[in-house]
Amino acid sequence: MDRLQTSARLMIVSDLDHTMVDHHDPENLSLLRFNALWEGYYRHDSLLVFSTGRSPTLYKQLRKEKPMITPDITIMSVGTEITYGTSMVPDDGWVEYLNQKWDKNIVREETRKFPELTLQAETEQRAHKVSFYVEKDKAQAVTKALAEALEKRGLDVKIIYSGGIDLDILPQGAGKGQALAYLHKKFTAEGKLPTNTLVCGDSGNDAELFSIPDVHGVMVKNAQEELLHWHAENAKDNPKIIHATKECAAGIIEAIGYFNLGPNVSPRDVADTLECKMDCMNPGLETVKYFLFYERWLRAEIDRSDLYIANLKANCHPTGIFMHPSGVEILLTDSLSELSKHYGDKQGKKFRVWVDRVSTIQLDSDTWLVKYNKWESLGEERKGCMATAIVSSKGGNGSTLIHAHQTWLEGSEGKDGPSSWIL
Repeated sequence: MDRLQTSARLMIVSDLDHTMVDHHDPENLSLLRFNALWEGYYRHDSLLVFSTGRSPTLYKQLRKEKPMITPDITIMSVGTEITYGTSMVPDDGWVEYLNQKWDKNIVREETRKFPELTLQAETEQRAHKVSFYVEKDKAQAVTKALAEALEKRGLDVKIIYSGGIDLDILPQGAGKGQALAYLHKKFTAEGKLPTNTLVCGDSGNDAELFSIPDVHGVMVKNAQEELLHWHAENAKDNPKIIHATKECAAGIIEAIGYFNLGPNVSPRDVADTLECKMDCMNPGLETVKYFLFYERWLRAEIDRSDLYIANLKANCHPTGIFMHPSGVEILLTDSLSELSKHYGDKQGKKFRVWVDRVSTIQLDSDTWLVKYNKWESLGEERKGCMATAIVSSKGGNGSTLIHAHQTWLEGSEGKDGPSSWIL
């Protein structure tokens, strides 16, 4: 929450499974489109919040499986855990708040009396969440009886049924919506309430998000019946909530445009990223554009033209150095000569490139230090680098790369492929 000194221009609060992440899209294109849009246009002055029913264990597993960028805030376990930053530092104030009128032992004791409930994996049982599976036709009766039993034991709980099978028992003060309300309260106290908040979901455990005052909301096209029913009963006349015409992350991008919250054309949707002109210098967008070109060059999705490489070399300082993760130095222009030799190396393969955590520091009137993580995936394999670059402005029309330095991220050491000397 301390990354921005002022109010965020936009805060996106999104569910993951079947909202941000499309599990039916083997190429993960809608997610990659969102990633490029966020890192190119929003990361520097906005906040990304992932709000998921997943436990920390399953959340980290999903991050290994999908090309996800890093959120500023993570709300997990159906709104019972709030963490900040890449280190996922827990919010102790939220823990203290949830401890009121909650006793996990009593919950476990009472739920044993319901044979219809099947306990989920131990990783899904959290300090303030007890989770079960229950068949859809039995869910309503079980929920009613269980709520009465726990109330008699002096607990104030919330029971959420979602996905047609998952039943979660939480403290009454918990939930995705309550967690967002808590964050809004903290931001307000600091004088940094985001200018706009967009909430995004697809299932019943997302309904509370849409109840928070003054937020924009998008139910993605593939939203489940339980969420659509909630909307029809509770918010059908709210013009700030839409049902997108596109699925998952594509629906989120659609909503950004519908509500005029900012740019909504992903750099991935621009045919020639190197021709994407800017009104002012944006080093983050320049970084996104270059690696989209890099991906398309290796996949042979653009014409093999020496002019592309010549233009890139013209945007490099003639004595600029690229420091390879191994520690060996090479001229920036030589790294681009190497790139020219590898056209089409990944043609027909599941090869993707994306950048994460793009940040910029202005060093003087026309020079920036850019930091980011660069990721490449080839099928199930993935490698990543922590990278820094120094760039200077060319009068509002592109930039000059002065220096680039990459260091292997943990687990990527030694994974040099045929393009190991490419910037």
